[in-house]
Formats: sequence, C-alpha cells, structure tokens
Amino acid sequence: MSGPDTPSGGGGKAPEPSGVDLARVALRAAKEAARARGDAVQQRKQARRGGLRSGARADRRDPMALGPAISRLLTERGWEAPAAVGGVMGRWPEIVGEDVAKHCEPERYDEDERVLVVRCDSTAWATNLRLLAPTLVARLNEDLGHGAVRLIRVVGPGGPARRFGPLRAPGSTGPGDTYG
Repeated sequence: MSGPDTPSGGGGKAPEPSGVDLARVALRAAKEAARARGDAVQQRKQARRGGLRSGARADRRDPMALGPAISRLLTERGWEAPAAVGGVMGRWPEIVGEDVAKHCEPERYDEDERVLVVRCDSTAWATNLRLLAPTLVARLNEDLGHGAVRLIRVVGPGGPARRFGPLRAPGSTGPGDTYG
C-alpha cells in the first residue's frame, strides 16, 4: 500500500517544510528585505545631509589638517625627494650664501640621476661654483638626506643667439663672455 500520503521506503524527496519552518523562512526573508530597505533609506538621508559621517570616534573618513594631508600625499606618491629639493631651491641663499646666490641659481633637478643643475651669470662664477660643488653636495645631502644630490652640474651664462652676416668670420663664436 503505497500512496501519496505514505512515506516511501528509502531515498525519496526531502520532506517539504512545515508551517513553522515556512514561517521562519518568510521571517528571515522579510528581515533581509527590511534591512536592505533601511540601508537604502539611511544612505539617501546621509546623502541629503551632506555625505557620510564617521560618528563620535576618529575614523579614516574624518577631515585632516592641510599639513598632514600634504605629507601623506607626498609619502604615498613618492614625492619626498623632489619636494625637498624644491624646498632647497627656495632656500638657496641660506645654503650657499648671499654672494653666490646673487650670481648662481638652481635651474632644475633630475630625480633619476640625482643631479642639480645650477646656472651662473658669468664664467668666473661658474668656475668658482665648480670648485665649491663637492662642499655644496655634502651640505645638500646633509640637509636632504644621504644621496639626494649626487652631482651639481654647473652651466654658464646663456649668450645671445649667434647671427650670421657679412661681418662674421666663418666658425667665429663672437664676442662677449661665452662659456664652454
């Protein structure tokens, strides 16, 4: 006598959930739906109020002061050395002295080769700065950290463009304070 109401012998289907089990499943689904609706409503409210807020305790979403934010940005991007060299360019007269700073100014810094290029307004000052270069490299590395500047490349004054004309001798470099 096997009918639809009698259980089968061994390996049939799992029994269907009864009334209590159906109620639990329905309650769980209703709670999840309410939680999802609540999260969506909460997010809409926060968006209207001006964004998410971290609450009473310190959180990574809290606003930062400008100084620490810039320091963090420089560290994350690996810009410490170029920023430090930029600071040196601003403090050039303090580092090399007023007399040298009047005649020689830093032009650019090559981060890959760690070379600081300095332009002088005359060949005499360029020669003088070449003699001072090892001392300046040591002073800069003391200020910036070991190995930040490997070499100071000194360039002389940029002369006027060479013009060719009837009064020019072929191969002439022209008058004036030239460098090279």
